Amino acid sequence: MGEIILTERDRKIIREIDRWRICQGRHIKELVSFCGQRACDRRLQKLINAGYIKREKILYGVAGIYSNTNKGNKKIMTERRNRKIRVEQIVHDIAVIDTAIFFKKEHGINLDDVKTEIELHRHDGFGVRKHRPDFVFEKDGKKVCVEVELNLKSKHRFEKNIKDNFLNYDRQIWVVPSMGSKISKILEEKKKAYSNIEILELGEVQKKHGQNRSGGENN
Repeated sequence: MGEIILTERDRKIIREIDRWRICQGRHIKELVSFCGQRACDRRLQKLINAGYIKREKILYGVAGIYSNTNKGNKKIMTERRNRKIRVEQIVHDIAVIDTAIFFKKEHGINLDDVKTEIELHRHDGFGVRKHRPDFVFEKDGKKVCVEVELNLKSKHRFEKNIKDNFLNYDRQIWVVPSMGSKISKILEEKKKAYSNIEILELGEVQKKHGQNRSGGENN
């Protein structure tokens, strides 16, 4: 392995991959504020060669996924074990970061002030695992949570999460596959009881920055 001296930006790359679970190269470019994708990719390759991160092609049509190694996690004093990548969750996790970058570019949200689901669970500590949104932030003095819901797993759990978000946040923003989906129809119905619900369509979020649902890219 080609050992390198880690810079603060390198550590930030490792921390961002950790707190979002996985990242693609185009995400890291935005999260760490590289001036161009080529410079970002070169640095990522150096971190791979030094054994701090790894890149895997897991889903056909979806660009390589970056995750941390045990060596990388040790450098940021977090979990020492590699976090298992859940194949069924990759498209969701890509959409979550796309949405966060959308809020950064369209609404001026500082991503350093965003708390991700992983960070919220860590703050909870051990014990009964609570539902946490995909990420949260504050804007204009209001607490905002964002949920990316691409597949309706359980209507009961979905409705419970809506109620929890209503009680804990001033705004709850749901990103859905389409406005005609079953998910969006439930949310529209629930607006009558929970007035802080807002709905965004994933295609509109990703289209703003030339993204697509598969998260495809060249790197």
